[in-house]
Amino acid sequence: MRLRIPRPYESIATQSEPVVSSKAKVIAFANQKGGVAKTTTTLNLAAAFAEEGHRVLCVDMDPQGNLTMSQGIDPDTLDRSMFDVLVHDMSIREVIRKREIDVACASIDLAGAEIAMSTKIGRERSLEKAFRAIEEDYDFICIDTPPSLGLLTINALTAAHKVIVPVQCEYLSMRGLIQLQNTLSMIRENLNPDVDIEGILPTLVDSRTIHAKEAIEILEENFGDRVFASRIKKTVRFAEAPVRGMSVLKYDPDGMAAQSYRELAKEVLGNGKR
Repeated sequence: MRLRIPRPYESIATQSEPVVSSKAKVIAFANQKGGVAKTTTTLNLAAAFAEEGHRVLCVDMDPQGNLTMSQGIDPDTLDRSMFDVLVHDMSIREVIRKREIDVACASIDLAGAEIAMSTKIGRERSLEKAFRAIEEDYDFICIDTPPSLGLLTINALTAAHKVIVPVQCEYLSMRGLIQLQNTLSMIRENLNPDVDIEGILPTLVDSRTIHAKEAIEILEENFGDRVFASRIKKTVRFAEAPVRGMSVLKYDPDGMAAQSYRELAKEVLGNGKR
């Protein structure tokens, strides 16, 4: 079965020079399908940025709190979290914990955020508003989103400059790209005209299978240089590292998994050059 994916709205500008700014570059990691390594990519790319000397904040917008737990923080013990930032306009500094990298923590309370924000004026811009106080404190802000295209993800896309889309190399995962593109079009039209896809990242790649190879070919046929050259291959290290409360770069610094995220960081820091 062949997947038909609409061509992207515009091509990546590979010749443009990096914009020098004292404000953080905000990157959202989004795909409404779960299990595609969004959290893994958010944390490990952030850790790779930090290795390069950048100031990095990870923001956990997923009620499951997997990013928070991946840095050794128990979401059930938190007395304040991103729920309070979004719903009660608490300063985001109040929910940041300093670990291997800085983390704005999530808790299960976030599951009720969309209902709690339903009557709030400007609810789609709550996260963007929260970032104003810290945008000069960091070089990069990396947002982990839930596996849905609800209000939490819309907040992330509204606050973001760029979107990285982790895509598991299988047919059903890639179908999510179509819906995400439609959501981004809506965001651009109504909330954030400048947000665009930074790149599409093939994850959980099993290069031994024909299906994975075909999936990557489909991505490259439809998205060209928007597909990162980096490939994130399946490895047990991605499951082991969060148990120790650390990124795979710290857990297994010389391993294949860590190196793949260092290579991805070079691509992103290279301003779209593949």
